[in-house]
Amino acid sequence: MPLQFADRLDNVETSAIRELFKLLGKPGIISFAGGFPDSAMFDVDGIREAVNTALTEEAGGALQYGATEGYNPLREQLARFMTDKGASDVAPENLIVTTGSQQALDLLGKALISPGDKVFVEGPTFLATIQCFRLYGAELVSAPIDGEGVKVDELEALIAEHRPKFIYLIPTFGNPSGATLNLERRKKVLELAVKYQTLVIEDDPYGDLYFGAAPPPSLLNLSASVPGSRELLVHCGSLSKVLSPGLRVGWMIAPAELLAKATMCKQFSDAHTSTFAQATAAQYLKAGRMPATLAKVRAVYAERAQAMGQALRRELGDAIEFTQPQGGLFIWARLTGAGGKVGDGNVLAKRAIEKGVAFVPGAPFFCANPDHATLRLSFATADVAKIEEGVARLAQAL
Repeated sequence: MPLQFADRLDNVETSAIRELFKLLGKPGIISFAGGFPDSAMFDVDGIREAVNTALTEEAGGALQYGATEGYNPLREQLARFMTDKGASDVAPENLIVTTGSQQALDLLGKALISPGDKVFVEGPTFLATIQCFRLYGAELVSAPIDGEGVKVDELEALIAEHRPKFIYLIPTFGNPSGATLNLERRKKVLELAVKYQTLVIEDDPYGDLYFGAAPPPSLLNLSASVPGSRELLVHCGSLSKVLSPGLRVGWMIAPAELLAKATMCKQFSDAHTSTFAQATAAQYLKAGRMPATLAKVRAVYAERAQAMGQALRRELGDAIEFTQPQGGLFIWARLTGAGGKVGDGNVLAKRAIEKGVAFVPGAPFFCANPDHATLRLSFATADVAKIEEGVARLAQAL
């Protein structure tokens, strides 16, 4: 008898990125495909020290079952971490700890989405978000963006037409776009939330990875200046891109009623995020090592981003167009087809693998009307020499 799967699975497909990873076993391949940090950047000594301290000072708490809302010493450290970055009125009880910020998105899907609900996402946006929200039956609507984030005038028109359940944004160094919502648009997004009484979800895993000047304040930070917006805002954060994805520590700041529902859903899912990982993260933050870690990774990624941008302009010329990122992990580019070169990201991806370099085609990042000429390149895990060699191979594939 064939297995009968849930109807909700008809709405989603296997991640195109995960499928691409299956092709990366070829010896000598240079990968610009992953969306993860460079493991050489991990503060192994600091994490080891945090582990030892946790096991010395709080072994019972670190190794025992814990509260679904999160390990309280970590909630206290995260509240302080957010306050130090300019957020006001963030107390431990205002947040829950999640197993990476991706679990926060899943909990929001469980708590908020009923089949057929309209949900807005950027076009393009984080692929796992598209899959997650569709799994719960959302009808996704794509909000157009440019180099400065979501286009707020068009966003307002879409809100007035569709009245979404919520709006999901990655305002700072977006994945995959690399775009950063400018200050004026950030304020407008919060004003629209109040005007239309629409929930906004701010996903912010990359905001600390800036090159040079800091980005505009987060929507969370700005909410204090837009009356009524804080009650319509969810902020998701993560230590995955700045400390270690293996710890799987994220958090969600949200209105109390929503946090309660999300906590209930988390009880059904994993009971609680690993207390051992949480205790480790708490001790790491308490030790005050994060500023030095951030300074190091910012410098390294800034150099690599610059090297990739220069190599793309040198090797591919007018066959590609992109905005140089000011932070994050990605360059989002578009093939122009100039000079008879390849103009389709999917076609180029297959040819690039044959030349020994990998990237992710851009089409899967759109919930509707995909732009097949786009592609995402990550500069995080390759050093400058490999970046230059990989881009040279990419040029050969054109």
